[in-house]
Amino acid sequence: MDRSGIACWIALACLVVPMFASYFFDDMFSTLSHIFQNPSMLQLGWDSADYGFYAGGYSFLCVCGGLVICGVLLDMFGVRLVGSVFVGLMIAGAVTVFSALVSGLAPETSLTIAYIGCMLFGLGSEIAGVAVTRSIAKWFKGRNVALAMGLQLAIARLGTATAFILAPVLVAEKPAGEVYTLTETSMPALVGLGMLLAGGVLWGIFVAMDSRFDKDAGITNARGKVREEDRFRFSDILKVLTNPRFLMIALLCVFFYCCIISFKKFGTAIVIPRFGMDVDSAKWMITMIPFFTVIFTPLFGALVDKVGKATTWMMTGALLVLSAHLIMAFAPQGIAFYGYLAISLLGIGYSLVPSAMWPTVPKIIPDRNLGTAYSLVYWIQNMGMLLVPVFVGRIFKMTVTEQGNTAQEIAAAVNAEFIFIGLGIAAAVTAAMLIMSSRRHPALGIDMPNKR
Repeated sequence: MDRSGIACWIALACLVVPMFASYFFDDMFSTLSHIFQNPSMLQLGWDSADYGFYAGGYSFLCVCGGLVICGVLLDMFGVRLVGSVFVGLMIAGAVTVFSALVSGLAPETSLTIAYIGCMLFGLGSEIAGVAVTRSIAKWFKGRNVALAMGLQLAIARLGTATAFILAPVLVAEKPAGEVYTLTETSMPALVGLGMLLAGGVLWGIFVAMDSRFDKDAGITNARGKVREEDRFRFSDILKVLTNPRFLMIALLCVFFYCCIISFKKFGTAIVIPRFGMDVDSAKWMITMIPFFTVIFTPLFGALVDKVGKATTWMMTGALLVLSAHLIMAFAPQGIAFYGYLAISLLGIGYSLVPSAMWPTVPKIIPDRNLGTAYSLVYWIQNMGMLLVPVFVGRIFKMTVTEQGNTAQEIAAAVNAEFIFIGLGIAAAVTAAMLIMSSRRHPALGIDMPNKR
């Protein structure tokens, strides 16, 4: 391998750690949410509604337009400057959350501080993610771009899996009557903050490498000025928004990701009554989803790099996810095998579509507009993930009117699956439209191999 090839993989290594840490910090309480059901056992004093309020802070600034505005800034001022600001913002938000958890302030006050921290962390994390994706597209252009993006996604989702497993170890289960101290409750946040700080150091190393990359590639001159043809223009935003293939990818993204990410928020509430499982088994079943992506996303990325056919793989992944939700809705009641089968299909589909979808964006959008394009996709995705859980949550609230009523819980799970089935159908239809568009415009090379 030549020196430039080695540098690419070193740069990728520097980029994946901040994303791993981000996913860990975001999901650090996912398998501890039950402790908030009894606030008298928490020195922190939060209840489940408080925890839900805190968790919703992640998307608030993103949905309110911060994601799009900051994506434009990323294209205007570059990955190194703007990316560094938002990696710093991500870390600052995590520091704020940790400070709130250990502050000993009244629950309402600590919750407000933590919510502010979660808002800052969420916006910083999303823009850092855009910066990382944009950087990979630049560094691996003409190389193994899908493999590189697949590895980044796999390692980032390993952060989620690590949080699922490690958090209950860091905050050991206590018997009734004992209290979780502030130190114990905040331990996952402390570990996550340490990971984020390490990620920040590696991001700094990448910034130095990227500056050298631009000079060697002639993207900047000796004084660091960007060439005129590579400058961002506001008129480019309209070109992105009126690109039909970009709109198809954005729609596929929101339909597809809501089928999985929104499902995970209610996963145990669905699989426990449908397949007759206990809580611990259901938790491990849902954890299969990120583990599948760790294994299969890089493999599928390498496949897309070598053989192309990106739109076909997107369609295949969408159909797998749709099949998974059909199984969860209509499989025989109380048989755990069908639950494992559905989650396996979901995990494979979750690996396949992103492996083909994210590397397709640089083929239809100029390099100077990739920050805007990716941030617009993320913004649309966040809108879906903000709204879909609301509707699913209402289904559970309206259907389950009596605690412990298994028939009502089963009905709620099936009714919730109808939403995911509808989203899966929409994703498959959008993928089919993308296939037809690719065939009508072969010059774009959407279905061509990435590696040249």
